[in-house]
Order: sequence, then structure tokens, then C-alpha cells
Amino acid sequence: MANRLTRIYTRTGDKGDTGLADGSRVAKDAPRIEALGAVDELNSAIGVLLAEAMPDNLRACLTSAQNDLFDLGGELSVPGHPILAESHVTRLETALDAFNATLPALKDFILPGGSRAAALAHLARTVCRRAERRVVTLAKSEAVPALACPYLNRLSDLLFVASRVLNRHGGGSDVLWQPGKNRK
Repeated sequence: MANRLTRIYTRTGDKGDTGLADGSRVAKDAPRIEALGAVDELNSAIGVLLAEAMPDNLRACLTSAQNDLFDLGGELSVPGHPILAESHVTRLETALDAFNATLPALKDFILPGGSRAAALAHLARTVCRRAERRVVTLAKSEAVPALACPYLNRLSDLLFVASRVLNRHGGGSDVLWQPGKNRK
């Protein structure tokens, strides 16, 4: 890192705006900042998930995704400077195929839950979907990185599969939805 952060607070955002990496300033509730914030929240949700016990190959995959999300944040902060490549999306698809191949076929909808780690993976999945929605909203008015939506879409799928892997890793299984269970 070229510059060392010696002071964390700057006071530059005290009036409701913030700076992008290109030096421009925008409102803190601008669509670009909403997208950046959702990607940051997703990265944090994955960080919480990574505090749980899990197979090493899944840990490595999610840690790589965290780095990718920082890169995506950079792309959102400096419009027109792509960092993610098609290989990032392909890497997620390869991991999805490998993890999914170890799981029983899914015949029913599943509920978010089971082990704590699986529940956290589901939570991260829903945060990922929100980040994707925020990027879609931004794309209606401004340019967005070309691979942002495909990457987030695959990552949410990976987090779903991760929840299933984590339930089995914890000695359990999927929590199946029982349509109409509480109907009287």
C-alpha cells in the first residue's frame, strides 16, 4: 500500500457526502454508494461466516471471494477501471460444480438454517442478492462494471451451495420446507 493511513477520521463526510477513489464527491445515499455499501456488507457477512469451522477448500474459496469483492468495490469506486475478469466468474462456476457434485440432488426447497455456519451462509447469500439488486439499480442511471452482476449472481449461488456443504460438515442435513405445515 503506497499511502499509510495515520488517521482514520477525516471529517470530510460530516455533511452527507463522500469521496470516490477518482476524487469526485457524491451523496452518501447515491446509488453508487448504496452499491458499494452493499458489497462491503457482503464482504463483512462472509467474514463472519469465515469465523466458523468449515472445510479448508470452502474456506479458501470464500477468502478468494472476499478479495474479489474488494476488487469489485474498487471498480465501483473508480468507474471505468475494470479489475474483475471473466476468469473470476469461471472460478466461481468451477467451485460451484465441485461442491455441488458432493451433495445429494435437491428435490425440495430448503429453509435457511441447520447449523450456525449454514445459517450464516444463507444470511450472506441474501446480502449478496441485495448487493446485486443495488448494482442493477445503479446500472439504470450509470455505468457499472460489466462483470459485477454475473459475479454476484454466481457468488450467491455458491453461498447457497456452501450452506448445504456446511450443514453436512456439521453432521446435519438440509432443513426442508414443508408447504402448509402450519395450516389448520
